[in-house]
Order: sequence, then structure tokens, then C-alpha cells
Amino acid sequence: MAASKSPAVTVEAGDHEVRVSNPDRVYFPALGLTKLDLVHYYLAVGDGIVRALRERPCMLHRFPDGLAGEKVHQKRVPHGAPDWLETVRVSFPRYKRHADELCVTKPADVIWAVQMSTVEFHPWNSRRADTERPDEWRIDLDPMPDCPFDRVRRVAAVAHEVLDELGIVGYPKTSGGRGLHVYVRIAPRWGFTDVRRAALAFAREVERRAPQDVTTAWWRRERDPSALFVDYNQNARDHTIASAYSVRGVPDATVSTPVDWAEIPDLDPRDFTVLTVPERFAARGDLHARIDDEAFPLDRLLEWAERDEAAGLGDPGTASD
Repeated sequence: MAASKSPAVTVEAGDHEVRVSNPDRVYFPALGLTKLDLVHYYLAVGDGIVRALRERPCMLHRFPDGLAGEKVHQKRVPHGAPDWLETVRVSFPRYKRHADELCVTKPADVIWAVQMSTVEFHPWNSRRADTERPDEWRIDLDPMPDCPFDRVRRVAAVAHEVLDELGIVGYPKTSGGRGLHVYVRIAPRWGFTDVRRAALAFAREVERRAPQDVTTAWWRRERDPSALFVDYNQNARDHTIASAYSVRGVPDATVSTPVDWAEIPDLDPRDFTVLTVPERFAARGDLHARIDDEAFPLDRLLEWAERDEAAGLGDPGTASD
């Protein structure tokens, strides 16, 4: 016999009402968190999640049957979406295809996605005004399997030091896993290839200053399993990572959460979950609220990239505009 379905409910999300079907469907079995709990979480951090996603093409990680079921990576907004939902068209030249992806501009867009069983939000680092010119540089401090979090903390301090020397303000957040991300607003003057070149030059500078902790080795088999990989490839075209305030599809319902630099020496990323982040947001607001105040140039980092390339340190991977 098929499981009974709970009656749909309607929630207010800004200027719109969104119908939420099966609100009692359990998404996180270990915690007993339901689809409606997820809706309430995203409403509680509404300003933050909208700021993180605003006007960016966004891939959705959906769990139609909760974490116990299949995970679906969805780029295209399906037919039948409400007329107030906005999209942005992006192309995939290699496959000669395009997709009309979700383009969040308001809280209702996020709640509609949750109604569609979305748990995670993975935006591009460019916006719909020019999807080929990123306005966000992403520093991904990605620990290898045996890397302790103390090492992640140390590398974050080195990254902060280099950013300070460049006169650049970075906005850190937990990844929702074992790593940290740092986001930097940049002037949308460069394509993905140059942003990635700048990111690689930065990663190599961090590696020079912390060679015992950091690797930039392209091939996973060449990385020390206890090292931290500064993943510059997250700036390649069509690569996405979980946004600030995105829940992660893991049993503990962790959240990719903005933090202060001063918190990093003592923080435990496992403390930031669907159950704890709303209270933190209510008390402290969005720690990324000023991220759009200033956009920074990449000129000096691109000079570093040219220096490294002249020295024979080319890009071991591949990326293209």
C-alpha cells in the first residue's frame, strides 16, 4: 500500500504564496526533519540565501524522496513553474545545448525550489547580466580525506594574510562539509579562464607559504592524503559549489554558513546546521551582507600567473571560456 500523503499547506514568502505539497515528508531521517522544516529554515535565512543566489544561474540538488532516496542534479526549470519565477539561459557549447536555470531574485523563488524537493543550491559565479564574466572569485579550501581541521584553520589564516597583502576583502564560510570557502567580489572584466588563472596563482602563493600543509597538485593521486587542496578549478565555467546558507544533503543537515575570520581558529563546522543557523542568523544577521559593497581587481594576481607561466608552471588542468 502506498504511503499516505500529508495535506498541502500554503506559506507566505515575501510577496507570494507558495503551495507546499507533502509537508510532512521526512527529508533528514536521522533528525526527523521534514520538507516543511526545510521551508521554515530557508524562510528564516531568507535575506541571506537570496543575497547569495541573486541573479545567478543556479543548479538544484533535489532529493524527491528525502536523503534516503536518489539525488537529482537539475539545471533546467521544468514546465509549469509559476509565472513569477525568473530564469536565466546559459549555453553549453561542448554539447550544443542550453538550459533555462533558476534565477533567484526573491524568497519565493527559493521556497518554490524547496517545494520541488531541492535541498542544496549551487549557483554559478557569474550573474545574468553577463553569464560569461564572473563577478565572484571562489577560494575552496578542500581537505583531503586524512586532513585534520586544524590544518584547514592554518591554511585559512595564510589565505587571509595573502588577501590582506593584496588589499582584497574575502568573505569566509563553512562548506557544510570539512572545508572552508572564501568568496571575493571581483569586477566582471574577465572570462572564466582568466579568473581561474588568477585563482591558481593565488593557490600557488598559499602553497609557497605553507608547503607542509597545502597542495595544488592537479591529479588526486599526486596529493598527500593529509594535505589541504586549494581547489582553484571551482572557478572554471559551469563549476558550482553550495552557496552561503545552503543546506547540505548529509544526515546531520549541516549548512554552508558565513563566519568571521576571528571565529575560524575555534569553530567546528559541524555546529552549523538547520537547527542552529536560524538562531545565529537572527542574532548576528548575514555576515556576508556587505559582500557587494566593493569589487576587487585581479590584475596583480594575473601578473603572478604570467610570472608562474614564464617559469614553466603552466596550468595542469583544462578550462576554457
